[in-house]
Amino acid sequence: MSETPASAPESAESAATTAPAATDTATAGNTAEERAPRTEDGTARPITPGTQAAEGTYRRQTVSFVRRGTRLQGKRQKAWDEHSAHLAVDVPRHIADTSVHPEYVFDAAAEFGRTAPVVVEIGSGLGDAVIHAAMENPDKDFLAVEVYTPGLAQTIQKIVANNITNVRVVQANAPEVLSSMLPAGSVSEVWVFFPDPWHKTKHNKRRMVKDAFAPLVARVLEPGGTWRLATDWSAYAEQMLEVGNASEDFTNIYDGERTGAESPLTEARLSGVDCEQSDEADEAGGWAPRFDGRVLTSFEGKAHKAGRVIFDLAFRKN
Repeated sequence: MSETPASAPESAESAATTAPAATDTATAGNTAEERAPRTEDGTARPITPGTQAAEGTYRRQTVSFVRRGTRLQGKRQKAWDEHSAHLAVDVPRHIADTSVHPEYVFDAAAEFGRTAPVVVEIGSGLGDAVIHAAMENPDKDFLAVEVYTPGLAQTIQKIVANNITNVRVVQANAPEVLSSMLPAGSVSEVWVFFPDPWHKTKHNKRRMVKDAFAPLVARVLEPGGTWRLATDWSAYAEQMLEVGNASEDFTNIYDGERTGAESPLTEARLSGVDCEQSDEADEAGGWAPRFDGRVLTSFEGKAHKAGRVIFDLAFRKN
């Protein structure tokens, strides 16, 4: 989820086809060794293979987000200035301002001052879902992962306004959070609600939920942990379903359920609102009912207004 509704089209062709700029000053012609940030003795710091913060990947490898405005004003700036030191996880950076140094490991017990189930929301946007969930589940701790500073600042505003103690935010690239920052098997649930759809065929490669993403989610989940997803784009929903079903790490909790007329995919095909109109029924199913822990956000409200169908999925870590 992002500051701009996930269901909105990309704002600019150039932004959608170019990987976001990092905050380093490296040029495309430098070697990986030359681009690497240095330690005190001058040697290159270690990197996490396969992550989007690995050497040069912000320029050579597609990413799932385009950096939008990061400027803070008014109440957001005040909330950030007064509370980010306590509520925003202080992450040592590596290549860019959303990267995570591969040696850093998050300690949830130290951060929250207790041992409790940890729920991670990837792409927390303005924080509506995570704030609602934290208030409804005071026995759980929540980590909101987002790349956009305004969204994090607004989430902090809501944490403070509601006197919430079980939420922390982190500005970081999700694959790095999952691949190295969070300890293996330390999370009870991972949520990916309404990620940017990148619905144009030539942009599909930028979607977050793809084959390479499933092992990262599986790594941080405890056995029996749950991976929850939601989207309002039928093609992305089918991709999410395929990724989860194909992973040996996961079992679809609702395998074979909600088929035919009960399937949201059948509904989307009949309406033709975001796909080719068809009366072909979905006989495979596998769709979860709406997760009752997911509050109705403005993003989802806009999707409903546009006539799009909402798809929920839930996979259990084997």
